[in-house]
Amino acid sequence: MGLILAGGLSRRMGGGDKGLSLLGGRTILERIVMRLRPQVGALFLNANGDAGRFEALALPILPDNVPDFPGPLAGVLAGLDHAAQAGFDDVAVVPCDAPFLPADLVARLRTGTQAGRGAVAVSAGRRHPTAALWPVHLRSALRKALVEEDQRRVEAILRRHDFAEVTWPAEPFDPFANVNDSAGMAEAEALLARFPAA
Repeated sequence: MGLILAGGLSRRMGGGDKGLSLLGGRTILERIVMRLRPQVGALFLNANGDAGRFEALALPILPDNVPDFPGPLAGVLAGLDHAAQAGFDDVAVVPCDAPFLPADLVARLRTGTQAGRGAVAVSAGRRHPTAALWPVHLRSALRKALVEEDQRRVEAILRRHDFAEVTWPAEPFDPFANVNDSAGMAEAEALLARFPAA
């Protein structure tokens, strides 16, 4: 199962849905769906508020099931809860602001896991905590960390559960480059101009 995390408040983009920003004639979310859909058996969008704004994506919406927008971990938990009910063993989670995701993301993350561990993507020496494969059996531990301990940092949970690292080259471009602000959008547009197939 795949899950795109779009439940945040996009403060650095001035609010709104950064995944709906246009890049090369398509929204960032459309680009992510095109990359991720062939890699998973079912694809969902974690989003809060009016689901109608994502209608063009034709994806089922999973809202946070923890109140007060506690961050990406709430979206991960919503995905794990749904996956458990639907009979999936793991959830490939990606952010809504990374339009150049690898076409082999899920397969390589899955290959990098052993003995029930999760896996997280790494490029240019940097971990990308919201690009990871989460085993469904971690959902109880994640709920406890999020609800009882108020632990909202994804990286802290990845370390706690010893997620394996799977590395991608950052050349000719970093496939996990994200669009968090206007500077990031300008960089993404320049990258797309140089690599139209990206």
